[in-house]
Amino acid sequence: MTRVGFGFDLHPLVAGRPLVLGGVTVPGDRGLGGHSDADVLSHAVAEALLGALALGDLGRHFPDTDPRWRGISSLVLLRHVHALVGARGGTLVNVDATVLAQAPRLAPQLGEMAARLAETLGLPLQRVSVKAKSPEGLGLLGREEGIAAMAVVGVEVAG
Repeated sequence: MTRVGFGFDLHPLVAGRPLVLGGVTVPGDRGLGGHSDADVLSHAVAEALLGALALGDLGRHFPDTDPRWRGISSLVLLRHVHALVGARGGTLVNVDATVLAQAPRLAPQLGEMAARLAETLGLPLQRVSVKAKSPEGLGLLGREEGIAAMAVVGVEVAG
């Protein structure tokens, strides 16, 4: 049986932190605020994986009240989630993700983001899609107050 999961994440842009998306540090003067490295792309993929098997959300598995997760790479969290899905009999088939950001322009880093996610998840690169969209100046994302990401995953499970 194929299960589909959808994930979404959003973090505010703040001064004094690197901007990490899909495990890639993107040049810029602001990063995302959060307990971990606040990588919204990796978080959205992890949320989608958890959703595909009805396993709750990232906050349930990695609460921001737990100091073990402070500043941790979100790729580490994604590996944990992927292992959890595997332990429940799930096999990840593909990832399709979109980052929503007014700035910076992310086109130069999208391939590297897809490659880092594919490597982390043990997937061939052709099964991982990472895209970027501009909010065209609209809303909090358009005012460059934050960055968001969405992801959809396909997971094969027995019965």
